[in-house]
Amino acid sequence: MKAAVLREVNKPMEIEEIQVSKPGPREVLVRTVACGVCHSDLHFANGTYPTPMPAILGHECAGVVEQVGSDVHYVKPGDHVITCLSVFCGHCEYCLGGRMSLCQSPETQRGESDEPRLSDKGQSVVQFANLGGYAEQLLVHEHALAKIRPDMPLDRASLIGCGVTTGVGAVIHTAKVEPGSTVAVIGCGGIGLSAINGAAIAGAGRIIAVDMVPSKLELARKFGATDVVNASDGNAVGEVIEMTGGGVHYSFEAIGLKATAEQAFQMLRNGGTATVIGMIPPGDMVAVHGVDFLFEKKLQGSFMGSNRFRVDMPRFVDFYLQGKLHLDDLISSRIGLADVNDAFKQLEGGAIARNVIMFDQ
Repeated sequence: MKAAVLREVNKPMEIEEIQVSKPGPREVLVRTVACGVCHSDLHFANGTYPTPMPAILGHECAGVVEQVGSDVHYVKPGDHVITCLSVFCGHCEYCLGGRMSLCQSPETQRGESDEPRLSDKGQSVVQFANLGGYAEQLLVHEHALAKIRPDMPLDRASLIGCGVTTGVGAVIHTAKVEPGSTVAVIGCGGIGLSAINGAAIAGAGRIIAVDMVPSKLELARKFGATDVVNASDGNAVGEVIEMTGGGVHYSFEAIGLKATAEQAFQMLRNGGTATVIGMIPPGDMVAVHGVDFLFEKKLQGSFMGSNRFRVDMPRFVDFYLQGKLHLDDLISSRIGLADVNDAFKQLEGGAIARNVIMFDQ
């Protein structure tokens, strides 16, 4: 199969022919139809977060099942599926406690002595996030997949594989936003827009979008923002506190910066909760005033929206088909695999939404 392979940090990926193993007993081979180009991949391509190489990045995928292993009963050839990087084992403490997104069990991967799932001339090729989505095929554990209804367009379904689940999930699962509450979202990229959309679905009474790009703020209104704050105009925290009469009940940081994580906490009212969704670089320390904890303000993280993706993703598909989830506006363009490096350059320049790789182009 053809795949975009990362061999060096800060070097363009090359389109190469990669060998794919046959499915093991619990594995599924998927024909990739669409894969979103997510900012998280850029963190690994530029070395902000380390990853072993050679590697195939990409983790926001949708496709069609081609083959299944002997012990797979959840899906069959022809089924439409969405992938999720929070692959789960199903019986560890996290899984049994209902926090499947935190499962780190190695049993969903092949062992070191096993034949690698992907290889190049006998050398193992790493599947980023146990997926490796920038490739024509995906060989994954069955617990990395959610089966969806066949009338869902797969280009839009791919977005549910990461950005949508992360943003909406942070609102409804991690923070548990209540109807009528006030919400602020810092950063109006794909994940931030999804958080805004999730807050609207959750029934938030007021949703404030914060960004420095006017076009992103305008787009945020389509996703449910009732108010916008242009952070380049001055004191965004002060403006949010003033317009809400003391701060918001819930804030979400969707960029991945120390400064904006601190701002999310600063714009809370007493008893409020700030949730950091963005990937803050390793080593960065987030500082808050200790006295604020006396007023029951909370600062928490969220990984992949605290998802239960086999339950969540089919529901998100229904939300889209019912007109509640605005996936169409998240796609800025549909590209071919050979255009993936250009898509990364757009991410570095602050592209508004998602480029989606379509494997029939």
